[in-house]
Amino acid sequence: MTAPTDFTTFMRNYQDMVYSTAVRLIGNATQAEDISQEVFLKAYEHFDNLGTSPTAGGWLKTVATNLSINHIQRYKKRWSFFSDLVHRDDEGGEKEVEFAAPDTFFSGVDTAERREWVDRALRELPEHQRIPLVLYHFEDLPYDEIAKKMHVSLSKIKTDILRGREALAKILVRSGSTHEVFEK
Repeated sequence: MTAPTDFTTFMRNYQDMVYSTAVRLIGNATQAEDISQEVFLKAYEHFDNLGTSPTAGGWLKTVATNLSINHIQRYKKRWSFFSDLVHRDDEGGEKEVEFAAPDTFFSGVDTAERREWVDRALRELPEHQRIPLVLYHFEDLPYDEIAKKMHVSLSKIKTDILRGREALAKILVRSGSTHEVFEK
């Protein structure tokens, strides 16, 4: 990306990335917009350095991630609509996620629609599963770093990611029937 000439151009270049980072973590479009505004206020304060920095995108993504996590932790008690129920299998063991859908599950679904479908499904997950899942799969953070950011144990993060994958797969399979082509 070439160096922007002004802050408005800079903001336009990165606004989608910042917003999508926040909305995946927070699960709420309005709150993600607020987080995005905060990110760009911080960016404006540091624009002298960021405007020409080749790592500006990484900096913005990190700030968006950190502000989102801080927001969630600060307002956790207000988020009573998220379930705190944890799925435990009878043996207490962890199992691989199995997708019951056939290979044609995503046939006829374009990339943008697939992304929106996954984002909708992510919003259905409780925050203790959604946040580590997004940080691991979309932000490429390792388990230990996610545990530090969220102030929980490494084993809890691993469990929440595993269970989040399983729950996400169930949501996608359940909502996927409208995308399937059934032959008579």
